[in-house]
Amino acid sequence: MLHVLSAITLPLLGEVNLSTSLLIVFAICLLAVVGFEFVNGFHDTANAVATVIYTKALKPIYAIPWSGTWNFLGVFLGGVAVAMGILKLLPLDELMKLPVSVGACMVLSVLLASIVWNLGTWYLGIPCSSSHTLIGAMIGASIAFTWYYGGAGVNWDKAKEIGLSLILSPLIGFGAAAGLMYLLIHVIKWKALFHIPQGDEDTPPILIRLLLITTCTLVSFFHGSNDGQKGVGLLMLILIAFLPAKFAVNHAIHNDKILASLNKTEQVFMHTNATGAASKALLLKTDSAIEKTKIQLASKTDTNKTYKFRKQIKTVSSGITALLAAKDIKWVNKDRATVTSASKDIIGLTDFAPIWVIATISISLGIGTMVGWKRIVVTIGEKIGNQHLNYAQGASSELVAAATIGLSSSFGLPVSTTHVLSSGIAGSMLASGGAGNLNSKTLKNIALAWVLTLPVAIILAFLLFLFFHLFI
Repeated sequence: MLHVLSAITLPLLGEVNLSTSLLIVFAICLLAVVGFEFVNGFHDTANAVATVIYTKALKPIYAIPWSGTWNFLGVFLGGVAVAMGILKLLPLDELMKLPVSVGACMVLSVLLASIVWNLGTWYLGIPCSSSHTLIGAMIGASIAFTWYYGGAGVNWDKAKEIGLSLILSPLIGFGAAAGLMYLLIHVIKWKALFHIPQGDEDTPPILIRLLLITTCTLVSFFHGSNDGQKGVGLLMLILIAFLPAKFAVNHAIHNDKILASLNKTEQVFMHTNATGAASKALLLKTDSAIEKTKIQLASKTDTNKTYKFRKQIKTVSSGITALLAAKDIKWVNKDRATVTSASKDIIGLTDFAPIWVIATISISLGIGTMVGWKRIVVTIGEKIGNQHLNYAQGASSELVAAATIGLSSSFGLPVSTTHVLSSGIAGSMLASGGAGNLNSKTLKNIALAWVLTLPVAIILAFLLFLFFHLFI
């Protein structure tokens, strides 16, 4: 067994030495994050295929692989903004200063708490948010870490930003889908859109079928670009926790490129005019941080100094971001473009994920989509409303979901595909036939899961962190 683990982890470990027990835990964590994304595939992506299956636009045998493929592409092409946003919830800088075993406790508690709650709700057929679960688990593990070790804890500013996104997105989904459905009913008035399919052979007209397949494709792609990135963030958490010297900063970016970006920024700062006292102080502080970063640049690959370099880089990048947003600095367009470009290069040192990480999560999510999808699909397709899903309801809810998730991904904010789409279906059904058209029992179950997910995930991760701390 140890020979197999060594063969798997040797390319990652390089010259880093881990004890046998930590090597085993490292392998377990890698398997767990793949398992989490696999579960996410059949737990969340079922939402994307529910409408095409229940409107008879595609048979399950075609819909599931199709959605899985677009989820794969969504992760692969979606960037890492959401992944890095998730990681910013955790006290990574504090974590990297402590023994690897502490990071192992953090990773395992987050992963197992997320998987347990996801599998439980999936078994009961309740659409539940993997995003809520993961974020709750991260908060719980961070609170346990702070309680045990002190220092920086949860990044509550980031938690509030993410929490607001998670709360508002289903409300937007509900309202926008209801509005779009109202428009289709009273303005478009295309009768074929409101047909409820009867039997397996009652398939939609070609134009409506293409519309439904397109909306399913968009939801699948944007689900990958948002939810899939959470898996990327989790895998990066494992790598940073176990191998901080190798993954705390992006060693693939050459020193010459970093130095050039820092020098360009300094040159612009020399003639940048800040009228406010706060901006002047920030400008001086950031300029000083750039000088220190240039001095530390040579130590980027030094195991003992990597953490300091990462912290210095984050000081520079946050300073530049704040200066670009300052209202009392009048930037020349050319200067703003120069600093913005340099800032992207600098941020890329800490906000990154190797291609193999993205590929691993893409494949896990894509395969997971093709397994175990039926429980959630039945709830979405049959139980949110008191009538079978019609074409217009399916298209409007998925179109709104795709737009909401896509916009959130562009801002680096995680949202719940489950809640956006299920609330969108509820909104479209309300617009079709009033409150009597909704299945109150199912909606109560979904609402209960929505309310319980965060506290349950927080408590589970908190307790698991303390439990693992006794044995690792």
